Order: sequence, then structure tokens, then C-alpha cells
Amino acid sequence: MKNPIIVDRSQDQRFMSEALALAVQGAALGEVPVGALLVRDGEVIGSGFNCPISRHDPSAHAEMVAIRSAAEALQNYRLPGSTLYVTLEPCSMCAGLIVHARIGRVVFGAAEPRAGVALSRGQFFAQDFLNHRVLVEGGVLAEECGAVLKAFFKARRG
Repeated sequence: MKNPIIVDRSQDQRFMSEALALAVQGAALGEVPVGALLVRDGEVIGSGFNCPISRHDPSAHAEMVAIRSAAEALQNYRLPGSTLYVTLEPCSMCAGLIVHARIGRVVFGAAEPRAGVALSRGQFFAQDFLNHRVLVEGGVLAEECGAVLKAFFKARRG
């Protein structure tokens, strides 16, 4: 059963704002402020924020937490027709998970010039060897997403 991806750009900012609120929750716990929402048919099916420090789990990136949450809620490891909203460009680990989960679209806020693989460090999702195609859009609320990260790291440096 395939769910078509319906791109509704009017909702992109709203869902990214919700992901940004999750990032702020993570920052309050001392985690790097990245938030993620997984949405299908206009409904949030999973959410999360970075929590590798508090969970003692290097894989507990916001995307991973949101995808696990959705898979558990839907009792399915495949999430076709869904859109992942994440405040920071995904890393290679999360990009691989996005493909394996069959997520249809990724919308991210701030670019990650060091480790982002959607656009910054190559275009992972465009690789010929992948058995699933993911639509990617970056820069949604990029300034706001970047500002939360900059403020977090500035405060940590003292």
C-alpha cells in the first residue's frame, strides 16, 4: 500500500515551527537543539528531539526518535507517504534510516555544512544504488532553526 506524498507548502512552516519547539525542549535538557516531526495525511504520527546524552544512546538523534515513535504508534516499520520535518539537515545515519523507513519527503530547516548529507555534503538521497527515492527540501525556517543552534552553542561556550 503506497501513500502518495501531497506537498502542501502552506503546512511546511507550521510543522517546522512545531519541530523547532521540540528542539527548544531538547535544549532545555542540555541536548543539542534539533527537533523532528513525522507527518502523514496532515497528522503528526511521530515526534522527537535529540537525546543521545540523556538516553546514553548515540543513535538518539531527533529523526531517529521521531521515526521510532511513528513506527511504534503505527505498528509498522515502513512509513510510506510520510514527511519528516527536521530542524537540521540529516546526517548519514539518519539519511539511511529515512530510506529504510520509506519516508517520502524530508523538509529540513538549517543546513549542516559539516555532516549534512541531504545537500551540504553530497546528495545522499539521489544516489543510484538506493531502492527508494526521497524528495528533499531545505531551508524552511532556516534562520530560526540556525538561531536556536547558535544560541545553544554560544551559551555552552560561556
